[in-house]
Amino acid sequence: MRYFPIFVDLKGRRVLVVGGGEEATRKVRLLLKTDAIIEVVARDLHPELAGNPRINHVAETFVPRLLDGAALVYSADKDQNAHVSAEAQARGIPVNAVDEADISTFIVPSIVDRDPVVVAIGTEGAAPVLAQSIRAKVDALLPHSLGALAARAQTLRERIAGLVPAGNRRRAFWQEFFFGTPNSALDEGDDVAFELAVQDAIHAQSRPAQGRVSLVGAGPGDPELLTLKAHRKLQEADVIVYDRLVSPGVLELARRDAVRIPVGKTPYEASPRQSEINGILQREAGKGLHVVRLKGGDPYIFGRGGEEQAALEAAGIPVDVVPGITAAAGCAASLKLPLTQRGQNRSITLLTAAGDTGLAEHDWAALARPGQVFAIYMGVQAAGDVAARLLSAGIAPATPVTIVENGTLPNERVAQTTIGHLWETIHTRGIHGPSIIYVGLAKAKSSADIVPFPVREDIRDAILRAAS
Repeated sequence: MRYFPIFVDLKGRRVLVVGGGEEATRKVRLLLKTDAIIEVVARDLHPELAGNPRINHVAETFVPRLLDGAALVYSADKDQNAHVSAEAQARGIPVNAVDEADISTFIVPSIVDRDPVVVAIGTEGAAPVLAQSIRAKVDALLPHSLGALAARAQTLRERIAGLVPAGNRRRAFWQEFFFGTPNSALDEGDDVAFELAVQDAIHAQSRPAQGRVSLVGAGPGDPELLTLKAHRKLQEADVIVYDRLVSPGVLELARRDAVRIPVGKTPYEASPRQSEINGILQREAGKGLHVVRLKGGDPYIFGRGGEEQAALEAAGIPVDVVPGITAAAGCAASLKLPLTQRGQNRSITLLTAAGDTGLAEHDWAALARPGQVFAIYMGVQAAGDVAARLLSAGIAPATPVTIVENGTLPNERVAQTTIGHLWETIHTRGIHGPSIIYVGLAKAKSSADIVPFPVREDIRDAILRAAS
C-alpha cells in the first residue's frame, strides 16, 4: 500500500485551489461539503463558483507566497501544476496536481457521502474507472438515512457512556443501534419507537454480561468459501481462538481489535492439549466475552467440536455452531472432482488416519472392497500404515488415489497415484502440508499431475511384512 488512507480535519483551515476551470470546480464542490476556508487562484472563475460567499477568489496568476498558511493545495492548471507542486512540497504542504500523480503527494478517492458517514474508495491512481464503479455499487447499498442515524449516535454518545459499560457491552449496544430495531424505527420515521428501542438496547446491555462461544468452521482455506454467518461471527468476536489450519486470509476478515489466541496442533511437536483449549474457551467466555473458536473445515468433522461443546455446556456456557465447508468437499470442488456421481460412486466415507495414540483403526476389509470411495483426513504422516492396512485387507494395488495438498489455496498441489504407490508418491513429491487423500477417485487436472512411478514390488512387500 503506497498511499495511506487518512481523513484530514479542515475545519477553519485554508485550502488553496489553483485554476478556475471544470477540474478545479469539481474539487471545490467537494471542499464546500467541509468547513474549510476555500481560496481559488484564477484569472477567470467558473460560473458555478462565481458569487459563492464561501469562496475567496484571488484573480491573479499563481505566485508562491499564496501558499503561506495553506493546509492543502489542489492544482488544476496544467501549465502551473509542476510549479505549484514544487513550491508546495518545498514548504511541506500536501499537494494534489490533477491527473498528475507523479508530482502529487496525496490523491483524492472516490467518495460516498452520507455525512457524517463517509466512505472513501481508492485505487492509488491505477484504475479510477474501477473506483467509480465500486463507488456506485456502495452508494446503492447504503440507505440515505444512514447519515441521520450516525448523527443521532453522536448525540447519544455521552448518555450511553454513562449507562453502558465500556468494551464488548457498549460495542453490542451500538451493533443493535445501527443494525437492529432503533435503525428500523428511525428509517420508518417513528421517533417514539426509536426512543423505546434505544431504551430496550440500553437495558439489555447494562445487565451483567454473559459470555458465549461460537464454534465456527473456517472452511478449507479460501476466504471466499467462508459462510456469511461465519464472517459475521468474526466481526462480532471479542476473542478468536484459532487452529493452525485457518488460513491468514480468513483471519484478515476478523475484527481488527479482537484478541487472537493460536492453539493449533502441529504433528510431532509440542502443541496445546484439548483440555487446555477447553480451559481457554471457558476462561475467556467466563469474562463475559464473545469467543469464536475458529476451526479449519467444519467443527463437527474431525474438528473436536463435539468435545469442546460438551465441555462448555458442562460449565454452563452457551454455545452455537456455524458449519463450514469441510476439506473433502472444498478440495474436490477445486479439482472439479465429483464426490458422488450417478452410475459411478453412490457414497463416500470420510475417515481420519490419526487416532489418540497413533493410527486410527477402521474396518479395513470393508474399505478395501471394490467400488469403495473414501477421503482420508490427516493422512500424510500415516500414509504408509494406511496403505499397508488396505493392501493387507485385499484392496487392489491399482486403486486410484488423488492427493490434494493445501487445497483451495494459491499454493494448492495435486498428485495422482495408486494405493500401491501412495507412500512413494508422498515422499518423492515432498508432500508435507495439510492434505486430503481421496481413494477410489481420480481425475487429472493435467498430464503433469500424473505421477509416473513404476510398480515397486520390493517396497510394497516391505510394507506388507511390516504390517503383518
